[in-house]
Amino acid sequence: MELNDVVVDLLTAAKDEKTRNEVHQEEVNREVAEVSESSMTQWKPTDTIAGFKTRPGLYETNGATEFPGCVNFTIYSLGATSCELLLFHRKEKEPYAVIPIPNSYRIGKTWSIMIFGLNVENFEYAYRLDGPWDPEHGDRFDKTKEILDPYAKAVVGQRAWGKEENRHGSYHARVVKNNFRWDTSQFPNISMEDSIIYEMHVRGFTKDPSSQVTYPGTFAGIIEKIDYLKQLGITAVELMPIFEFDEVANGHTYNGKRLYEYWGYNTVAFFAPNTSYAASAEYNREGRELKEMVQLLKANGIEVILDVVFNHTAEGNENGPFISFRGLDNKIYYMLTPDGHYYNFSGCGNTFNCNHPVVQQFIVDCLRYWVTQYHIDGFRFDLASILGRDENGKPMEDPPLLQRLAYDPILGNVKLIAEAWDAGGMYQVGSFPAYNRWAEWNGKYRDTMRDYLKGNYWCAPEAAKRITGSTDLYYGVYKGYTSSVNFLTCHDGFTLYDLYSYNNKHNEANGWDNNDGTNDNRSWNCGVEGDTDDPKVLSLRFQMMRNAITVLMCSRGTPMVLAGDEFANTQFGNNNGYCQDNNISWLDWRLLKKNRSYFGFYRSMIAFRKAHRVISRDMESAHCGLPHIWCCNADPDSHNITAETKMMGVLFAGFDSEKNCDDAVYLCINPFWDGIEIRLPALTGGNSWGLSVDTASPDGVYFHEKPAFQSNPSYYMQGRSVCVFTMLPPQG
Repeated sequence: MELNDVVVDLLTAAKDEKTRNEVHQEEVNREVAEVSESSMTQWKPTDTIAGFKTRPGLYETNGATEFPGCVNFTIYSLGATSCELLLFHRKEKEPYAVIPIPNSYRIGKTWSIMIFGLNVENFEYAYRLDGPWDPEHGDRFDKTKEILDPYAKAVVGQRAWGKEENRHGSYHARVVKNNFRWDTSQFPNISMEDSIIYEMHVRGFTKDPSSQVTYPGTFAGIIEKIDYLKQLGITAVELMPIFEFDEVANGHTYNGKRLYEYWGYNTVAFFAPNTSYAASAEYNREGRELKEMVQLLKANGIEVILDVVFNHTAEGNENGPFISFRGLDNKIYYMLTPDGHYYNFSGCGNTFNCNHPVVQQFIVDCLRYWVTQYHIDGFRFDLASILGRDENGKPMEDPPLLQRLAYDPILGNVKLIAEAWDAGGMYQVGSFPAYNRWAEWNGKYRDTMRDYLKGNYWCAPEAAKRITGSTDLYYGVYKGYTSSVNFLTCHDGFTLYDLYSYNNKHNEANGWDNNDGTNDNRSWNCGVEGDTDDPKVLSLRFQMMRNAITVLMCSRGTPMVLAGDEFANTQFGNNNGYCQDNNISWLDWRLLKKNRSYFGFYRSMIAFRKAHRVISRDMESAHCGLPHIWCCNADPDSHNITAETKMMGVLFAGFDSEKNCDDAVYLCINPFWDGIEIRLPALTGGNSWGLSVDTASPDGVYFHEKPAFQSNPSYYMQGRSVCVFTMLPPQG
């Protein structure tokens, strides 16, 4: 398949952007040259240390920053007694310079040094810190360990995915040049009501050869798929972790196959993008390809949300490596037991001590950096309940970090989305401290709707709450339903196709005897476990998937979908593909052609939601007299939803001021296996109902772009089907 004209234009724009930025940098260099002599007067070297001209640095500028003629290095530690800066030639293990930073260059707990005459293209750096070694009391300083700058903007040795020989036991940082010139239109600021979030893994999205992109598995690969994302109709991509992580660090081999830390939830460096996701080497660039991707997505009306992991780090427990925080201030950055061991509320060996003032500041600085330098539109916080625990792991009534992020002025417009639970048993869906700012992954929506849609019709009372915005959970918390991010599938669990193809998980390829991954899938295989050629089973599976996406797009709250669900991608029953860098986790784009009809339905449901804003928000009262929301059974005059309710109707109605007319959507769900005759709600003023969707239409036309006029006030629904009716104005 050749790239279409739109994608070619996008790639050309990316190349043009590089050229514009090179010209821009030349302009900056000229301006710097003109003012450098006057501006650098106060920054002349005052000392010579280890053969380098130096002076005290800028104490409020964390990390390593290039200035005309010098590089500023700043690092802080509350417990360290001394600090050395190590400089390495590129790709070398041994430093060519060891620069002890004198205590005269220290203010409070912060060391800062300017070193003159360095070329940032030619060196890498790390630190060594000395201090007490007293693990029982939380101190683990070791002056023999190389420490990665926690504010490192880029990490070396990570360029080639899966190449263990490129690593040398410790992590070195490099100095980057943040000189990318953004267009004036920067942040779409799409409301939660109007958002449709698409969760994806950068590598898995295009790595499979079937994607037919020029740069598979990279940010550039996503650029090549922007036209596809526009056609699908989503408004935001939610990228699984892109902070620098080491995919080989916790990998293992099973049945002769190398398995990796594929998902990326063990962060090595919080300020640095994963360099293996770039199509080209960016040794001293500032993640330019990522910025180009963000800019081009925004230019096409698509926001970028990052899945971020502040609940733990890649250092693991006391047996894990020294990377940054363990050798910097172990008892500050981690929650420790009274005897100095690591609390493990993350399930990954350690727990970040998020509400300590120092750690709070680090997290705020990090998020601000991604917003100001990468123009990120929002963040989804992995295991976010940890962010509300105190240093002993106890839940806090008013967690300082969550409150601070809610009111931070730079983060004021970004989306803050919590995964409101953790591995320590805290489950806060509906009770997460929101401060009128935070939204949540609504795990109760997922669980309830999976049960209900597979045929557990007795879940109807709770399903009615979830479809109408979960106001029992979110009333008054943020803006009610806008706190709820509704989803049926995500990276963690079955794909939508697998949800209706497997009764049980099949994680044997992960190497843990199928003991990893959740057993609580609430799935149904439609009669056959796994792959089948039975046309009746396949037909039912696709009908169940049509039911699912129809209900999701007709539910109040922000819908989130999993990449590949739109063309029935499968993980072959694996519900925990964290280590599978292969066809289990990569999207198979051949299925887009194979399941083109289903893709068309999926895309049409997204468009339907956009066309009927009454689903996603409260409007003025409908002039025709219909209520804003109601739920009923097969008799629209009966609003008593019970465990015996086999068919449920949900009505959304209001006056759409943008269209200057009433809008009404009537969602009908029959999870029962038998068909049922339903009656449609009475209308006045010559209005009537038209059928928009019937997921079980016998003629195979499931979506009616122009609803057919229905003169009959009743309709027969097939078993296990969903219908959607819209109100039509008076005819003739």
